[in-house]
Amino acid sequence: MRRVTSAAMIGAALLLAGCSSSSSSSTPSSSSSGSTATANAAAGSPVTVRLGFLSNITHAPALVALKEGFFTKALGSAGTLKATAFSAGTEETTAILAGQLDAAYVGPNPAINAWQKSGGSAIKIISGAATGGASVVVTKGVTSASQLKGKTLATPSLGNTQDVALRYWLKQNGVTTTTTGGGDAFVKPTKPNSAAVLEFKSGQIAGGSEPAPYDVEMVSDGGTVLLSEPGVTTLLVVTQSFLSAHPAIVSDLLKAQVEANNFIKSNPAAAQADANAELASYTGKPLKASVVAASFKEITFTNDPDAASLKTDADQAVSLGLLKPVDLTGIYELGPLNQALTAVGDAQVNS
Repeated sequence: MRRVTSAAMIGAALLLAGCSSSSSSSTPSSSSSGSTATANAAAGSPVTVRLGFLSNITHAPALVALKEGFFTKALGSAGTLKATAFSAGTEETTAILAGQLDAAYVGPNPAINAWQKSGGSAIKIISGAATGGASVVVTKGVTSASQLKGKTLATPSLGNTQDVALRYWLKQNGVTTTTTGGGDAFVKPTKPNSAAVLEFKSGQIAGGSEPAPYDVEMVSDGGTVLLSEPGVTTLLVVTQSFLSAHPAIVSDLLKAQVEANNFIKSNPAAAQADANAELASYTGKPLKASVVAASFKEITFTNDPDAASLKTDADQAVSLGLLKPVDLTGIYELGPLNQALTAVGDAQVNS
């Protein structure tokens, strides 16, 4: 579990000291009359923003912003959006480090990996998007971790947020795993997430650690939730090179992110329909409305990146040998987000 121990809280406090949540010097102030980046359009061609996200309901802010046209509206004539759906955050990390994405909605562990692998030079976390919305679901009759010995469990990919959460929880309960699928319980990275649902339904696996809607679908197929995974699930990151070159464009992305989360809060039924329709455009098939509703119910959509939770995720990955010790000081740049929040009368966040 992502339990915040006193050590984690101390680490988060130290992390806070190195964050730039109150800094806004790198980003121009937003204008209520339109896109803050429109003025840049006169200086050259519109900027193409390559945005990644996952085909999960935990990424509903991205799905809603795409469906409602919030990104297009915020960018105005200064930028165009090229959105790409991925099946796992580890794939997004690879794309970011390969220079194929400018911004991405990712889970905490992929964001941490991108930060560490680049020596702190690749990305900045510029906003939260969602917390909660992921569960360990197992076959009925299993009520403890010890009963999973000798069983196979699915996760989206090795080292992703759900993978780390499952392995750490098993370890805390005396059940060993290995990165090669051995140990007491056998953890099998399975892509796409929908394949894990099918394997669970057919009895090929005993369960898995999956984000919404896939955990909800597994429950619908007779599973039971053994662990609801707390903490941050989705973050919005941007490459440092893009932030430096196009700060006004980044501000406009954040305007769209804030608008999407506010839309979700004020129009939940419409947001659920939007997320389902947008997701179907990538997967080829809409979800049952009841699955979408249940998925939204277990997720808190928030712009707060939950720094304490991120530190806990990093500590857990290190304890599993999936991550080398990492200094997260400086991983946040929340000044532009707080400008976007202030512009619409919402409370600021900090790291």
